[in-house]
Amino acid sequence: MDTVERIKKQISENPILLYMKGSPKLPSCGFSSQASQVLMNCGEKFAYVDILQNPEIRAELPKYANWPTFPQLWVDGELIGGCDIVIEMFQKGELQPLIKETADKYREDAPAAE
Repeated sequence: MDTVERIKKQISENPILLYMKGSPKLPSCGFSSQASQVLMNCGEKFAYVDILQNPEIRAELPKYANWPTFPQLWVDGELIGGCDIVIEMFQKGELQPLIKETADKYREDAPAAE
């Protein structure tokens, strides 16, 4: 599987995905730290890929996404943006419902409506 195929697979299999430097618990860059904090404040689980451990993804994703920097937040297969956009959406109250609705949509154990 080539790198672009791996990226497409990660994006399709993870409804809320953050490409970042480091991990949410041990971020390796201030922007990745801020973006992961904002996502954690939304209260839903999210996947992440540490691009420092995946240099081929670090090299290919900016071309694939047409977005030059990290972190990159992908929700439901769509690129939302980087740190500034994520923080701005959170401050405006736009990110929380998007994250919650996406998590609800993909939640396996969602209770049946009565």
